[in-house]
Amino acid sequence: MTTPTGRPRTIDEVLADARSRLRRLTPAEAERVCADGAFVVDIRPAAQRAAEGELSFATPIERNVLEWRLDPASDASLPIASHDLQVVVLCQEGYTSSLAAAALQELGIHRATDVIGGYAAWRTLRGDAPSRAAGAAGAEGAEPPPPPTTT
Repeated sequence: MTTPTGRPRTIDEVLADARSRLRRLTPAEAERVCADGAFVVDIRPAAQRAAEGELSFATPIERNVLEWRLDPASDASLPIASHDLQVVVLCQEGYTSSLAAAALQELGIHRATDVIGGYAAWRTLRGDAPSRAAGAAGAEGAEPPPPPTTT
């Protein structure tokens, strides 16, 4: 996809567009909606979940199959799949989850969103220090570094 001027969009522009359509949750807000029955999906790869830890109430669905599992029209959908399902998507730091939640919204799952700061921020809220296995920083599927801040 290109911009109106014909140049390709950058990942920063794609991410900003995705997030403009979401009502992203802080970890504390995510705790509340989880307690109210939201479906929390952890899209991190198995190796990353093994290295960093997991939230016991999150359902692991890796990113490459997310839309098929949650689209009610898909032959591969989970029984819980519904256009009205409140889905909270979780990745390591809250970048990939924004793109995934926006993709779910494009499928009509209008209550899909993600967590600001991702799994790392949610674990911090719960008072758990992330457990890093040796070499985990370079693990396949790791989140990209946060964008540089401008002042």
